[in-house]
Amino acid sequence: MTANLYWLGVSLALLAGSTTQFGSVLQKKVVNDVSAEPEFMRNLVKKPIWILGVIMSFGVSSIFFLLAQLFIGPALIPGLMAFGLIILALGSVKIVGEKLKIEEIFGILLMIIGTFLLSMSELSIDIIETNLLEIGFIARTTIFTLIIAILSFVCHLLQKKYEKLRGILFAILSGFMFALSNLWVSQFMGVVADVFSGVFSIAQLIIFIISAIILILANIIGLATIQHAYRVGQASNMIPIQHVPVLIAPVCIYFLVFLLVPPSFISILYLVSSIVLIMTSAFLLGRRLAQMEEIK
Repeated sequence: MTANLYWLGVSLALLAGSTTQFGSVLQKKVVNDVSAEPEFMRNLVKKPIWILGVIMSFGVSSIFFLLAQLFIGPALIPGLMAFGLIILALGSVKIVGEKLKIEEIFGILLMIIGTFLLSMSELSIDIIETNLLEIGFIARTTIFTLIIAILSFVCHLLQKKYEKLRGILFAILSGFMFALSNLWVSQFMGVVADVFSGVFSIAQLIIFIISAIILILANIIGLATIQHAYRVGQASNMIPIQHVPVLIAPVCIYFLVFLLVPPSFISILYLVSSIVLIMTSAFLLGRRLAQMEEIK
């Protein structure tokens, strides 16, 4: 992959995260303004700004996200998309009407530095050049998927037994689901062009169907479980906890599923440092993110 394509992929991932959260800010601003009005939903869907927010969050951002997958693969995208949390935090200032605190400003700076370091790691995955039908790759993908599924099921069982940890376990489970989705969207993108062009093998069709099913289920479960986490725990804590498996899983995907070797040792240092900084930033911005989540 050329340097130009790599940085194009990085830019698309940043745009995906920023567009998602900016769209969310627009939606929540309108929701906050009309929440006291009668016939809330009818008034809401008539607001052009709310409609624009929905299009940006679920339409435009998805295009950026899928294109980024083609250029840099699943390893870097979750961390780069976390840059959008800055947009969400700043948006809460506008909506809630409170000034940023010192620790929140520090969190924004850490996010910027962490995102920069992550982009410098160059740990991209070329999906187009990857042989998705190779037996070893299929086996590793299957094992990774089963491990995530088992860990998620364990979280589900433990939240029933340990009520005090229920919110944390739900948040981790949600993060596992989005981490799984991040892997399988790359498989989906790797075969979707051949499937829709009509030139595909049975194996490609099977991967297409399996990836589509996993993507739908993982995203539904991920969204549902984080909502459960908000109900039983403080959203300011649940949001950054959810990001932990989302940010760590891509490291496993890069090294253990795709069996790739980093360009240099400094790339690993960039990667580890960026993950620490981004997760720290998410915890520092947790209160702001929670304020936005409370606007429904």
